[in-house]
Amino acid sequence: MRFGLSRHKLMEGRYLDVAPVAGCVLLLMIFLMLTWSSSVQTQAGIGVDLPKAVTSETVRGKSSVITVTRERVLYFGKDAVSTAELSERLSSMDKKDSVLIKADKGTSLERVVEVWDICRRSGIRQVNIATTQAN
Repeated sequence: MRFGLSRHKLMEGRYLDVAPVAGCVLLLMIFLMLTWSSSVQTQAGIGVDLPKAVTSETVRGKSSVITVTRERVLYFGKDAVSTAELSERLSSMDKKDSVLIKADKGTSLERVVEVWDICRRSGIRQVNIATTQAN
């Protein structure tokens, strides 16, 4: 049984089977969609492993995000900042705005408290820490 639709004749009389090519393209599309969706979930490409909490609540409204990585690097939004730059940026914010600290669970508590103090000294009243829901 020959299906003329699945094969295309090449110049020299050989046939190119389209089904394996279509399968490869489909697998590539699935792979790209999966990697794209996981990269969208990490904020600005900054991967942090958040600690788990049983009593976590969803924060409503817009918050400025400060990320603290395991390597103790600070990010304000998408930009890597020093503690002095973070203090300057927070001082220029409206004091009614809220801040969300996303700290990797491998980060030292000292670094998280340092960021928290910078927020409080800058006059930010609403400071939250991001966690994941524990089962």
